[in-house]
Amino acid sequence: MAPVIRLNRESPPTLARADQAAPPGDDAGLRETLKYCAPSTYQAACLFRQTARPEFLSPIVLGVIERYVEPERRSRLSQPDDQLRLVEDLGLDSLTLMEIVIRLEEVLQLSIRDEELRQFRTLGEIRRLIESCLAGELSAVRPAVPGHASPHPQSGSI
Repeated sequence: MAPVIRLNRESPPTLARADQAAPPGDDAGLRETLKYCAPSTYQAACLFRQTARPEFLSPIVLGVIERYVEPERRSRLSQPDDQLRLVEDLGLDSLTLMEIVIRLEEVLQLSIRDEELRQFRTLGEIRRLIESCLAGELSAVRPAVPGHASPHPQSGSI
């Protein structure tokens, strides 16, 4: 039985069974990059790399951010909205934000320019930045996935 990931905003992504083997396309480098994130983050990243389906972006981004947020503030990520402030609400500093972006670049296989990095202050700004980066990269690099009109997530999904 393949792992099942619950992809909704009301609860974090979880595995149907914790004892499942790694998903197809298991990548040791990706596993290393996400080794301190929840297993569901790794699974969503594998599935995103295989399918380029935008519904896997939210669990990846939230899973990476959660890794760096202090435990007492993590509950704010359970119902994320675009206005959630990275510094004030989640307690992230500029160095940590840089680490998050580097990790997202590795996982999503994209490149974010330093000028773009300085612009974001909220979860919505990260979402829009990734949307714009992937929109160009997905159309140029990844094949279109049947049944998915847009190569990037809809507003509010991350």
